[in-house]
Amino acid sequence: MEEKHIKYYSHHLQREIDMLVFGSWGYPILLFPTTLGKYYQAKDMGLIASVRGLVESGKYKIYCIDSIDAESWYAKHLSPDYRVLNHVQYDKFLSNELVPFIRSECHVEKIGVGGCSFGGFHAANFAFKHPDKIAYLVSMSGAFDIRSFMDGFYNDNVYFNNPVDYLPNEQGWKYGHMKIVLGTSEWDICLGSNIKLSDILNAKGIDHWLDIWGWEKHDWQLWNKMFPHYLSKIL
Repeated sequence: MEEKHIKYYSHHLQREIDMLVFGSWGYPILLFPTTLGKYYQAKDMGLIASVRGLVESGKYKIYCIDSIDAESWYAKHLSPDYRVLNHVQYDKFLSNELVPFIRSECHVEKIGVGGCSFGGFHAANFAFKHPDKIAYLVSMSGAFDIRSFMDGFYNDNVYFNNPVDYLPNEQGWKYGHMKIVLGTSEWDICLGSNIKLSDILNAKGIDHWLDIWGWEKHDWQLWNKMFPHYLSKIL
């Protein structure tokens, strides 16, 4: 399986950000790491190996991006307004720099996004904020309410990065083209979060697949089974 390490310079972040790319061609999936995870996490934890056949056959090309969680949501040394501002810059980097690069490289109009746990939040938040850029969303054991990271602080930047707040006020038709997967399990600590988001999507008439697995825990063993299962079905 072809693997390439890229150091992408971001004007919004004003620094290089690391990325691992797997595959030489195929439909692009931008994959976010879990809490404070690095760009190589999905490889180290077996998630990439789980979809090796789909990548080697040219169905998918996987872009594993670095997070800046330590500078945003988890940056307890910063005031909450600066934490969310740093995430806003990360979102601008993704939207204005990285996604256009991926679209151009793969010759597609829209890309797919995915992630596990906190990566599921990143994927969902980006997809729901930028539906014009996203065709597929695969969130595995995600949680979708960011307010617990803000120490009581709340402004427009928090609102527009908190899917359970802004989605009820969006127009459902904007997501009609998107294939949305919310994967969770009976023993998943984020089961309730996925049911709540599913209820919001249902209320807006947004088609999606809430997939609740059996007695599996919130961990890589579950996600390494989910990821190939979902990728084999969405295209």
